[in-house]
Amino acid sequence: MVAFGKLNYGGPFTMTSSARWTFITNHGLVLSYISHNSTSTAREIAQSIGVTERTTHKIISDLELAGYITRRKTGRRNAYSVDPTLSLRHHTKQDILVSELLEALTNESLRTLMESEADSSKES
Repeated sequence: MVAFGKLNYGGPFTMTSSARWTFITNHGLVLSYISHNSTSTAREIAQSIGVTERTTHKIISDLELAGYITRRKTGRRNAYSVDPTLSLRHHTKQDILVSELLEALTNESLRTLMESEADSSKES
């Protein structure tokens, strides 16, 4: 049995720990959530993806610092927008755009989502 951090793997496809893992990181989940729900609060995002509000604030800060999202104040709330033209960060995936990742994580085209967001901001 090989131990990696807190996970104990009993073999090639067996996890003997009760820990769960997913293919998409929390950063990816927050980015995807924001792309669909641009005016959600950190609490709403946290509840949806299953992390703490504090973790969500940290992830939002990371994404904003790296330029993947921008934040603007709308009254007392924040509104976020995603830059779909940036590449993914991992050195082996830098040929993939954020828009491609987000489209892979949704049934709806990102272009359609961005057009509807642009239309709603024109009406405001």
